Amino acid sequence: MKYIETDKIFGELSRDRIVVVAGFQGVTESGDVTTIGRGGSDTSAVAVAAAIKADRCEIYSDVDGLFSADPNICPSAKKIDRISYEELLETAGAGAKVVHMHAVELAAKEGVTLQLKKSPSVEKTAGTGTIVAREDINMDKVLVSTIAHTSNEAKISLRNVPDKIGIASKLFEPLAAANINVDMIVQSVASDGTSDISFTIPKPDLKKAMQFTEIQARKIGAGKVEMAADVAKISIVGIGMRSHAGIAAKMFDALAKEGVDIQMISTSEIKVSVVVDSKFMEKAVNVLHNAFIA
Repeated sequence: MKYIETDKIFGELSRDRIVVVAGFQGVTESGDVTTIGRGGSDTSAVAVAAAIKADRCEIYSDVDGLFSADPNICPSAKKIDRISYEELLETAGAGAKVVHMHAVELAAKEGVTLQLKKSPSVEKTAGTGTIVAREDINMDKVLVSTIAHTSNEAKISLRNVPDKIGIASKLFEPLAAANINVDMIVQSVASDGTSDISFTIPKPDLKKAMQFTEIQARKIGAGKVEMAADVAKISIVGIGMRSHAGIAAKMFDALAKEGVDIQMISTSEIKVSVVVDSKFMEKAVNVLHNAFIA
């Protein structure tokens, strides 16, 4: 976003008129009308709110804000009253689809307070939704805010990869060139000078990714290439993880007690994600919600 012309908006507002602004589109530097990509409507709303310095930007959908887990598979899920930009970004990236990541990124950059609410047309009495704002001193008291999941994952594993400098770049460069998004990557080095590398990708890209990976595996002298299309990613997200130890251990222990086998692990400052067999997805979400939130 370079700029938004606000003169006409303010002019109509000064006449006590309601301004309707079309979203999802813009104009290039050469004057061509163009769309602005996925999440364009949410991003347009945040951009306009930032340009006119609005008190907040309300985004309406069919759910009343962000929940601690997907209510469709976790009956004990609770609505979250307030969450930070960073937590919502991590939650959206982990599978929640309440609002697009680009909109949250722009809101965080411009300091726009978001309010995620249920549309009044869906329900006669709409709730207060979820406020998304800068982190405040009270937010880190909650260890885990949300349990996010996505079943739109696939896993590819390479066996006996030569443990040499530059091998990883040779493997992943063709995937990047094909615009295939690699999410989690795990490498385990053996004592014989080889390693196993596993990574996850969006399930729709599995066939294409396998073709590129098998070609590269032959070029670098790796062993067998394996795939699994029946995996799910489960993530716990919370600012409280920054200042509290043992969150990951508690997560792994809770899953182990329920017989949920972990295939891959990835961590960030406020998120821990695991890959499990898709048949365990619903159980894993409920187990972790009971362990950290319920």
